[in-house]
Amino acid sequence: MVQRREKGLEEKAAKIAKWIDPNERITVQFDDQRDLSAEVTGCTEHLVSLSLDTAVPHIRQHISLPLNSVEVAEDVSHYTRDPQRPLQRKRMMLIVQGNRPAVIY
Repeated sequence: MVQRREKGLEEKAAKIAKWIDPNERITVQFDDQRDLSAEVTGCTEHLVSLSLDTAVPHIRQHISLPLNSVEVAEDVSHYTRDPQRPLQRKRMMLIVQGNRPAVIY
């Protein structure tokens, strides 16, 4: 069972790592906030690092989340934005168990 869970985390990390690009955004949903735009800044076999948009322009919230509290899905309501790549009509969505951490300005 532990081996299968580790394999699941490795597969999840591989899917997320494809989205590490400062020109692309993903959608993040917490229990208390939905449809947040974020950039994936890093991913290991245990953690995913995100840079989330905040209500204040040019200020971002940098957080790291354990992969076992994150579900990977697709967001078909948004498209990719990098003009150097072919247009994709969907982007990755992370569904996080728990509330968004407080933003400290």
